[in-house]
Amino acid sequence: MRIEESHIKDLLIIEPKVFGDERGYFFESYNQDSFVINGLEFNFIQDNEAKSSKGVLRGLHFQNPPYSQTKLIRAIKGEILDVVVDLRNSSKTFGESFSILLNDQNKKQLLVPKGFAHGYIVLSEEAIVAYKVDEKYLPSAEGGILWKDPSLGIDWKLMESEIILSPKDKCLNLLNEIKSPFI
Repeated sequence: MRIEESHIKDLLIIEPKVFGDERGYFFESYNQDSFVINGLEFNFIQDNEAKSSKGVLRGLHFQNPPYSQTKLIRAIKGEILDVVVDLRNSSKTFGESFSILLNDQNKKQLLVPKGFAHGYIVLSEEAIVAYKVDEKYLPSAEGGILWKDPSLGIDWKLMESEIILSPKDKCLNLLNEIKSPFI
């Protein structure tokens, strides 16, 4: 596995070693020992999977402490633009966003530590996204930032008319309207 640092501290791109031949391919999407050897010790307790059509945007979500989650995200099928926003008050990159294309071809994964808002948009006709979390989901701990907050300047790669949102995601707050709970 290859680990690449992003411009935001602690936000890591994980690239597994893929073994392929005429029969197909094989790779370890997660190996706890490999993570620990690289100083990445998380107790992932749940795997989630979501299937979505082109234009579906999920996010930008986070859970408030003590229920905040570390996530390891990948696209099993199709392509997504995965986006995070640093919400850690003490971070030099507070309020900055990072985006990466995750797809079934590059097999890259994004390791998103606690203290980030997370979301993604489906760019292919369909996508299946899988992610591990290290804390249970608790609706009462949920928070979020509006996907089109102008202060974030996120290029979602599709026109607004092509974007499909849940009712909940349409009415999230702007970054400057929330008090970040992450120290």
